[in-house]
Amino acid sequence: MGVKLIAISADFDPVHKGHEHLIKQARKLADKQDKRVVVYLNKGFSANHAPFFVNFDARCRMALALGADEVKSFEGLHHRLVLSYSVPIRLKQMINDGVTDYITSASISLEEIKSKAQKFIDEGNFVGMPKSYTNRNEIRWYAINEFLGSKLDYHIVKEFNKDKYSGRLIRQSIIDNDMEITGEVKKLLPKTTIDILQTEIDAGRTPGERNWSDIYKRMNTYSRGNLGKIAYLNGNTINEIIKRRVYRDPESIWAVFRRSNYGPVMTRLAISAIEMNVGKREVMDLMKGYEAQGVIPDNQKVQRVIDRAWYVACEGENGISAREANNNFRSKNIIVENPPLSIEAGLNLTRFETKITKEGIDTDLYVDKNGKISVQFKSEGKKIKTNLRLPARDVTYLRYIMDSHFIPVSGSIKKAKKGFKVKVIIG
Repeated sequence: MGVKLIAISADFDPVHKGHEHLIKQARKLADKQDKRVVVYLNKGFSANHAPFFVNFDARCRMALALGADEVKSFEGLHHRLVLSYSVPIRLKQMINDGVTDYITSASISLEEIKSKAQKFIDEGNFVGMPKSYTNRNEIRWYAINEFLGSKLDYHIVKEFNKDKYSGRLIRQSIIDNDMEITGEVKKLLPKTTIDILQTEIDAGRTPGERNWSDIYKRMNTYSRGNLGKIAYLNGNTINEIIKRRVYRDPESIWAVFRRSNYGPVMTRLAISAIEMNVGKREVMDLMKGYEAQGVIPDNQKVQRVIDRAWYVACEGENGISAREANNNFRSKNIIVENPPLSIEAGLNLTRFETKITKEGIDTDLYVDKNGKISVQFKSEGKKIKTNLRLPARDVTYLRYIMDSHFIPVSGSIKKAKKGFKVKVIIG
């Protein structure tokens, strides 16, 4: 058996005195139990799907300077997955590494966290944690730890004044003061953090920034079909993106997502997916890989998203509203038998387009500016765009899939008795 570990999972961007207190409490616990303190830092993108203010190496040094024995990284997750998917993956990595205890800070008690987590544990679904919950991230971690078999002992340290000890406010103050660490901010930071942070500022390594040029290029030039392949973009948002072109500054990009009713977290995730050119297939394959390891709860699996879309579409034919069907699916744990993973759709082609269309041509699916599901393909050098002809149930089903954020759809031309159809493949 290897050395037992007590873990902290954080961004630490930068490490402030609240983090210092958490590390010291972990240190006390570790010394009593002959364990080591390991800090797991997010790398690449923060848990809030944003680039880091301070780079990974500097944040490592900040954590080690305050008493952590070791720093490990989580990477490749936060530009691809929402927290309800990344947290079980991170917890599983900790368990595999030999972590026995997890320590975090919260303003509510462990008993209250347990109480609020129970509903999600019972449902086995950790999507949609209410925004009104205080410390909802800590509730999510506790709930998922229970789902994974309560592998880690969960410890709570009383949280410092969150309004004062806020990484976001510290970062903003430094930016607003022309990259100067003011006296007020220095009061919130350990001496070691101040020294490391000043070195990073002097070297021009802080703040980290997005690759805005790639983001502008993709948002300004990609077709609806190509934007539809990027994770976390739905049909309405893609149409808003195209309607609002040209993008030259971050505010114009934030504005288009606000118009599409994305909150700040989903906006950051969508922008990160655009920046890194993250495809829906890439996200789906990542999820399925972890599903195979037993990490992803059943109700969050890719197949359940497909099941829900088919169930809602079928219930719509019976006059049941989408809202009611969604609620029933989740609350009654509805089992859906064999939803179709391929659909054949008719095409509205002109005589000339029919003449040059050939079987086997790949098509891109998208939602046009009128909200209709359409395809685009090239044949003999000509670009052909047309709406699909589908029954209402299949339209609803396919639209739910296309708006699912991470399930890809693809199409290919198929010869029909009269003319051509598109065979649409789901997933």
